[in-house]
Amino acid sequence: MFSGIADIDSYLSAGADVDARMRLARNALAGFELSSLLYDFTPVKYDHDGSVSLPSFISMQNLPADMVKVWRDDGFYHIDPVQQLAFRSHLPFVWSYRVGDRTPLNRILEGKHAPVVDYVHDMKITCGLSVPVHMPNGECAVVTGIRQDAAGDFEDVIARRVADFTLFAHVLHEKIYPLFDPETLSARPINLTPRERECVAFAAEGLSAKEISLRLSRSVPTVVMHLNAAARKLSAANRAQMIARAAHYRLLG
Repeated sequence: MFSGIADIDSYLSAGADVDARMRLARNALAGFELSSLLYDFTPVKYDHDGSVSLPSFISMQNLPADMVKVWRDDGFYHIDPVQQLAFRSHLPFVWSYRVGDRTPLNRILEGKHAPVVDYVHDMKITCGLSVPVHMPNGECAVVTGIRQDAAGDFEDVIARRVADFTLFAHVLHEKIYPLFDPETLSARPINLTPRERECVAFAAEGLSAKEISLRLSRSVPTVVMHLNAAARKLSAANRAQMIARAAHYRLLG
Protein backbone atom coordinates (compact mmCIF):
# COMPACT_ATOMS: atom_id res chain seq x y z
CA MET A 1 0.00 0.00 0.00
CA PHE A 2 0.99 3.62 -0.44
CA SER A 3 1.81 5.97 2.40
CA GLY A 4 0.12 9.03 0.86
CA ILE A 5 -0.25 11.31 -2.16
CA ALA A 6 3.47 11.85 -2.67
CA ASP A 7 4.09 8.10 -2.66
CA ILE A 8 1.38 7.46 -5.28
CA ASP A 9 2.59 10.41 -7.37
CA SER A 10 6.15 9.12 -7.36
CA TYR A 11 5.03 5.62 -8.29
CA LEU A 12 2.89 6.72 -11.25
CA SER A 13 5.45 9.28 -12.45
CA ALA A 14 7.71 6.39 -13.44
CA GLY A 15 5.44 5.92 -16.47
CA ALA A 16 6.43 8.08 -19.43
CA ASP A 17 3.00 8.22 -21.05
CA VAL A 18 -0.67 7.48 -20.42
CA ASP A 19 -0.43 3.79 -21.30
CA ALA A 20 2.58 3.27 -19.04
CA ARG A 21 0.87 5.01 -16.11
CA MET A 22 -2.27 2.95 -16.60
CA ARG A 23 -0.18 -0.24 -16.55
CA LEU A 24 1.47 0.87 -13.32
CA ALA A 25 -1.96 1.57 -11.87
CA ARG A 26 -3.13 -1.89 -12.90
CA ASN A 27 -0.14 -3.47 -11.18
CA ALA A 28 -1.09 -1.75 -7.91
CA LEU A 29 -4.67 -3.08 -7.86
CA ALA A 30 -3.97 -6.15 -5.74
CA GLY A 31 -3.31 -3.87 -2.78
CA PHE A 32 -6.90 -2.65 -3.03
CA GLU A 33 -8.45 -6.14 -3.36
CA LEU A 34 -9.17 -5.39 -7.05
CA SER A 35 -8.06 -7.06 -10.27
CA SER A 36 -9.10 -4.84 -13.22
CA LEU A 37 -9.09 -1.13 -13.96
CA LEU A 38 -11.15 1.17 -16.16
CA TYR A 39 -10.50 4.89 -16.66
CA ASP A 40 -12.65 7.05 -18.91
CA PHE A 41 -12.72 10.78 -19.57
CA THR A 42 -15.72 12.70 -20.92
CA PRO A 43 -15.49 16.42 -21.85
CA VAL A 44 -19.30 16.83 -21.86
CA LYS A 45 -21.23 14.34 -19.73
CA TYR A 46 -24.63 14.50 -21.45
CA ASP A 47 -25.97 15.07 -24.93
CA HIS A 48 -28.61 17.79 -25.24
CA ASP A 49 -31.31 15.13 -25.10
CA GLY A 50 -30.06 13.96 -21.70
CA SER A 51 -28.37 10.74 -22.81
CA VAL A 52 -24.90 9.85 -21.53
CA SER A 53 -22.16 11.05 -23.87
CA LEU A 54 -19.40 8.76 -25.10
CA PRO A 55 -16.01 9.30 -23.46
CA SER A 56 -13.25 10.79 -25.60
CA PHE A 57 -10.71 8.55 -23.85
CA ILE A 58 -11.05 5.02 -22.49
CA SER A 59 -8.40 2.74 -21.01
CA MET A 60 -9.23 -0.75 -19.78
CA GLN A 61 -6.68 -2.88 -17.98
CA ASN A 62 -7.14 -6.63 -17.47
CA LEU A 63 -10.64 -6.60 -18.92
CA PRO A 64 -12.18 -8.53 -21.88
CA ALA A 65 -10.58 -7.65 -25.22
CA ASP A 66 -13.91 -6.73 -26.80
CA MET A 67 -15.16 -4.54 -23.94
CA VAL A 68 -14.03 -1.18 -25.39
CA LYS A 69 -15.83 -1.97 -28.65
CA VAL A 70 -18.95 -3.19 -26.88
CA TRP A 71 -19.17 -0.17 -24.60
CA ARG A 72 -18.24 2.52 -27.12
CA ASP A 73 -19.21 1.21 -30.56
CA ASP A 74 -22.18 -0.97 -29.60
CA GLY A 75 -23.74 1.69 -27.39
CA PHE A 76 -23.38 0.11 -23.95
CA TYR A 77 -22.05 3.37 -22.51
CA HIS A 78 -25.44 4.98 -23.13
CA ILE A 79 -27.16 2.41 -20.91
CA ASP A 80 -24.34 1.64 -18.46
CA PRO A 81 -25.90 2.17 -15.01
CA VAL A 82 -22.49 2.51 -13.33
CA GLN A 83 -21.64 5.40 -15.64
CA GLN A 84 -25.03 6.96 -14.97
CA LEU A 85 -24.44 6.74 -11.21
CA ALA A 86 -20.93 8.18 -11.56
CA PHE A 87 -22.16 11.24 -13.45
CA ARG A 88 -24.70 11.93 -10.70
CA SER A 89 -22.44 11.29 -7.73
CA HIS A 90 -19.52 13.19 -6.21
CA LEU A 91 -18.69 10.32 -3.86
CA PRO A 92 -17.06 6.97 -4.59
CA PHE A 93 -19.46 4.05 -4.55
CA VAL A 94 -19.28 0.27 -4.44
CA TRP A 95 -21.48 -1.48 -6.98
CA SER A 96 -22.69 -4.99 -7.72
CA TYR A 97 -24.87 -6.53 -10.41
CA ARG A 98 -25.58 -9.59 -8.28
CA VAL A 99 -29.14 -10.19 -7.18
CA GLY A 100 -29.55 -9.61 -3.46
CA ASP A 101 -26.58 -7.30 -2.96
CA ARG A 102 -27.17 -3.94 -1.28
CA THR A 103 -25.28 -1.42 -3.42
CA PRO A 104 -26.84 1.71 -5.01
CA LEU A 105 -26.65 -0.03 -8.37
CA ASN A 106 -29.09 -2.75 -7.32
CA ARG A 107 -31.73 -0.10 -6.64
CA ILE A 108 -31.72 1.37 -10.16
CA LEU A 109 -31.39 -1.68 -12.42
CA GLU A 110 -34.19 -1.92 -14.98
CA GLY A 111 -35.01 -3.90 -18.07
CA LYS A 112 -33.16 -1.42 -20.30
CA HIS A 113 -29.91 -2.39 -18.56
CA ALA A 114 -30.28 -6.08 -19.50
CA PRO A 115 -27.52 -6.11 -22.18
CA VAL A 116 -25.00 -4.70 -19.68
CA VAL A 117 -26.17 -7.05 -16.93
CA ASP A 118 -25.84 -10.10 -19.20
CA TYR A 119 -22.37 -9.07 -20.36
CA VAL A 120 -20.87 -8.47 -16.92
CA HIS A 121 -22.28 -11.76 -15.63
CA ASP A 122 -20.91 -13.64 -18.64
CA MET A 123 -17.46 -12.07 -18.07
CA LYS A 124 -17.62 -12.45 -14.27
CA ILE A 125 -17.01 -8.74 -13.68
CA THR A 126 -20.10 -8.06 -11.62
CA CYS A 127 -18.55 -6.12 -8.70
CA GLY A 128 -16.45 -3.00 -8.42
CA LEU A 129 -15.71 0.40 -6.95
CA SER A 130 -16.05 3.63 -8.97
CA VAL A 131 -14.60 7.05 -8.19
CA PRO A 132 -16.08 10.02 -10.12
CA VAL A 133 -13.75 12.99 -10.67
CA HIS A 134 -15.84 16.04 -11.60
CA MET A 135 -13.93 19.06 -12.89
CA PRO A 136 -15.06 22.71 -12.57
CA ASN A 137 -15.54 23.11 -16.33
CA GLY A 138 -17.99 20.21 -16.57
CA GLU A 139 -15.53 17.51 -17.61
CA CYS A 140 -15.69 14.19 -15.79
CA ALA A 141 -13.35 11.24 -15.37
CA VAL A 142 -14.40 7.95 -13.79
CA VAL A 143 -11.84 5.58 -12.28
CA THR A 144 -13.25 2.11 -11.68
CA GLY A 145 -11.64 -0.87 -10.02
CA ILE A 146 -13.26 -4.25 -10.64
CA ARG A 147 -12.92 -7.55 -8.83
CA GLN A 148 -13.15 -10.42 -11.30
CA ASP A 149 -15.12 -13.41 -10.07
CA ALA A 150 -15.78 -11.64 -6.76
CA ALA A 151 -16.61 -13.71 -3.72
CA GLY A 152 -19.83 -13.28 -1.76
CA ASP A 153 -18.16 -11.05 0.84
CA PHE A 154 -16.95 -8.49 -1.74
CA GLU A 155 -18.93 -5.59 -0.26
CA ASP A 156 -17.49 -6.14 3.21
CA VAL A 157 -13.94 -6.61 1.93
CA ILE A 158 -13.92 -3.61 -0.40
CA ALA A 159 -15.45 -1.32 2.24
CA ARG A 160 -12.05 -1.29 3.96
CA ARG A 161 -10.35 -0.13 0.74
CA VAL A 162 -12.68 2.66 -0.43
CA ALA A 163 -10.71 5.56 1.08
CA ASP A 164 -7.32 4.29 -0.11
CA PHE A 165 -8.56 3.55 -3.63
CA THR A 166 -10.31 6.92 -3.85
CA LEU A 167 -7.06 8.73 -3.07
CA PHE A 168 -5.24 6.55 -5.59
CA ALA A 169 -7.90 7.25 -8.24
CA HIS A 170 -7.65 11.01 -7.84
CA VAL A 171 -3.86 10.97 -8.09
CA LEU A 172 -4.08 8.68 -11.12
CA HIS A 173 -6.38 11.18 -12.82
CA GLU A 174 -3.99 14.03 -12.01
CA LYS A 175 -1.13 12.07 -13.58
CA ILE A 176 -3.08 11.23 -16.76
CA TYR A 177 -5.11 14.36 -17.50
CA PRO A 178 -2.11 16.63 -18.36
CA LEU A 179 -0.95 14.07 -20.94
CA PHE A 180 -4.14 14.22 -23.02
CA ASP A 181 -3.78 15.69 -26.49
CA PRO A 182 -5.94 18.66 -27.58
CA GLU A 183 -8.26 16.38 -29.56
CA THR A 184 -9.12 14.34 -26.47
CA LEU A 185 -9.75 17.45 -24.39
CA SER A 186 -11.86 19.19 -27.02
CA ALA A 187 -13.86 16.22 -28.30
CA ARG A 188 -17.59 16.94 -28.43
CA PRO A 189 -20.62 14.90 -29.56
CA ILE A 190 -21.25 17.75 -32.03
CA ASN A 191 -18.44 18.96 -34.27
CA LEU A 192 -18.67 22.40 -35.84
CA THR A 193 -16.12 23.81 -38.24
CA PRO A 194 -14.03 26.75 -36.93
CA ARG A 195 -16.05 29.17 -39.08
CA GLU A 196 -19.36 27.73 -37.90
CA ARG A 197 -18.25 28.08 -34.27
CA GLU A 198 -17.17 31.65 -34.93
CA CYS A 199 -20.51 32.58 -36.46
CA VAL A 200 -22.47 30.93 -33.65
CA ALA A 201 -20.32 32.69 -31.04
CA PHE A 202 -21.06 36.06 -32.65
CA ALA A 203 -24.76 35.16 -32.79
CA ALA A 204 -24.61 34.37 -29.08
CA GLU A 205 -23.37 37.92 -28.54
CA GLY A 206 -26.55 39.17 -30.20
CA LEU A 207 -25.09 40.08 -33.59
CA SER A 208 -27.24 39.79 -36.70
CA ALA A 209 -26.08 37.96 -39.82
CA LYS A 210 -25.25 41.33 -41.40
CA GLU A 211 -23.21 42.41 -38.37
CA ILE A 212 -21.36 39.07 -38.35
CA SER A 213 -20.60 39.43 -42.05
CA LEU A 214 -18.96 42.81 -41.36
CA ARG A 215 -16.89 41.35 -38.53
CA LEU A 216 -15.67 38.48 -40.70
CA SER A 217 -15.46 40.34 -44.02
CA ARG A 218 -17.72 37.72 -45.58
CA SER A 219 -21.02 38.05 -47.42
CA VAL A 220 -24.32 37.78 -45.56
CA PRO A 221 -25.33 34.63 -47.52
CA THR A 222 -22.05 32.99 -46.47
CA VAL A 223 -22.69 33.79 -42.81
CA VAL A 224 -26.27 32.51 -43.08
CA MET A 225 -24.96 29.31 -44.67
CA HIS A 226 -22.60 28.72 -41.70
CA LEU A 227 -25.35 29.45 -39.17
CA ASN A 228 -27.77 27.10 -40.92
CA ALA A 229 -25.14 24.36 -41.05
CA ALA A 230 -24.47 24.75 -37.33
CA ALA A 231 -28.20 24.66 -36.57
CA ARG A 232 -28.59 21.42 -38.55
CA LYS A 233 -25.70 19.75 -36.71
CA LEU A 234 -27.16 20.83 -33.38
CA SER A 235 -30.69 19.75 -34.42
CA ALA A 236 -31.85 23.23 -33.49
CA ALA A 237 -35.21 24.56 -34.63
CA ASN A 238 -34.23 28.22 -34.30
CA ARG A 239 -31.37 30.55 -33.44
CA ALA A 240 -32.09 30.59 -29.70
CA GLN A 241 -32.03 26.80 -29.53
CA MET A 242 -28.86 26.71 -31.61
CA ILE A 243 -27.10 29.05 -29.19
CA ALA A 244 -28.38 27.16 -26.14
CA ARG A 245 -27.15 23.82 -27.48
CA ALA A 246 -23.82 25.28 -28.56
CA ALA A 247 -23.40 26.57 -25.01
CA HIS A 248 -24.32 23.13 -23.63
CA TYR A 249 -21.50 21.53 -25.63
CA ARG A 250 -19.13 24.40 -24.67
CA LEU A 251 -18.63 25.38 -28.31
CA LEU A 252 -18.76 29.12 -27.73
CA GLY A 253 -15.40 29.59 -26.04
